[in-house]
Amino acid sequence: MAWDFSTDDAYEEQLTWMRGFVREEIMPIETLGLEHGQMLTLIKPLQDQVKSRGLWAAHLPPELGGMGFGQVKLGLMHEILGQSEYGPIVFGNNAPDSGNAELLAAGMEMTGRQDIRERWLNPLLSGEIHSAFSMTEPDTAGSDPRLLKARAVKDGEEWVINGHKWYTTNGSVAQILIVMAVTNPEVHPYQGSSMFVVPADTPGVTILRDLGSMDHANVTYGQFNNHAEILYEDVRVPSDHLVGPEGSGFLLAQTRLGPGRIHHCMRWLGQSQRAFDMMCERALSRYAHGSLLSEKQTVQNWIADSKAEMHAARLMTMHAAWKMDQVGASASRDEIAMIKYYGASVLHNVIDRALQTYGSLGYSTDMPLESMYRAARAARIYDGPDEVHRQTVARHALKNYEAHEVPSDHIPTRTVAARKKFAEVLEFLEAEAV
Repeated sequence: MAWDFSTDDAYEEQLTWMRGFVREEIMPIETLGLEHGQMLTLIKPLQDQVKSRGLWAAHLPPELGGMGFGQVKLGLMHEILGQSEYGPIVFGNNAPDSGNAELLAAGMEMTGRQDIRERWLNPLLSGEIHSAFSMTEPDTAGSDPRLLKARAVKDGEEWVINGHKWYTTNGSVAQILIVMAVTNPEVHPYQGSSMFVVPADTPGVTILRDLGSMDHANVTYGQFNNHAEILYEDVRVPSDHLVGPEGSGFLLAQTRLGPGRIHHCMRWLGQSQRAFDMMCERALSRYAHGSLLSEKQTVQNWIADSKAEMHAARLMTMHAAWKMDQVGASASRDEIAMIKYYGASVLHNVIDRALQTYGSLGYSTDMPLESMYRAARAARIYDGPDEVHRQTVARHALKNYEAHEVPSDHIPTRTVAARKKFAEVLEFLEAEAV
């Protein structure tokens, strides 16, 4: 089967434009230290440029206000946008809103409910509201969502939700929370959970705090990209706030997370490339112990290894994106899992080498490497920890094999079998030799 990651000439022109646009218009914003509201005002003209070029919300189909790009095109786009933390929001595909928009769109497709578009999807796409995805819980392993404790019980025309969630990104600033809860504990966990849209001002919703984390240690409550801890106590929502059919929570979660992992991995490649560029520039500029760093074998090895690892990760990611376009996310599960854990390690390795090349300057906040390094550590945890993805790949691979008391490649055993198979020829050859 041929693997084709190519795109048309028109899209190649768009990619060229995006590279210059991110470098010249978006990256400078990083240094200004703007509050979120100020940043939104500043980037509005940039967002208008993106819309005028037909690149806004490219992850959604045209009928939902997006561009309907396949995963290959989206992957190439996210590789460029990932170089800056502001890239995705300028292009209307920033997390968690982009993933939640895909989830709402999937709910529409499952149920045929067009009211979802006007009530939540369109306002989300236009930036009128923000959303948060509330699934992870502090008292259960996030790597095993089958252990969810949050419950939603039907009471007449309402659902009553009780649960304790955390790491709900943007939970303290979102207008709507998409909550995953168990609706039927009597069936298999994969069929017993559902998703709900919960307006943040619903009685019983309590934002306990915004958590500090490795990449935002001194957190200030109510800032964008914070991770909230939320308590849901007898929260009542109308029955039409159920997203998708009852029991479709896991299916919706995979619809949201599968493509999201592709986009994460491509954004990681963009960040890796930026760190790689900084490393090479420093190697050619810094003189120490009698020569430039670029002449040191260790630094040359760092550069060579980084380039090879990034190339391998890019090919793996593009292949996964291509396969998703061909056969869908479910049939591409192993490919998605492999790029998730491999791409996360490449991101960390390249940034780590670049930081080491810069020494104390790289460790300081005068360079973006220290913040990139801290953020990169989370890549091995969110969207499923690396260990779970490795387990998935290994388990699927092992299904293609069976146990043998004597190894199938055991040479003495194979020799006996081969002599039996070729007995007549061997007898002839031995006679000829005599």
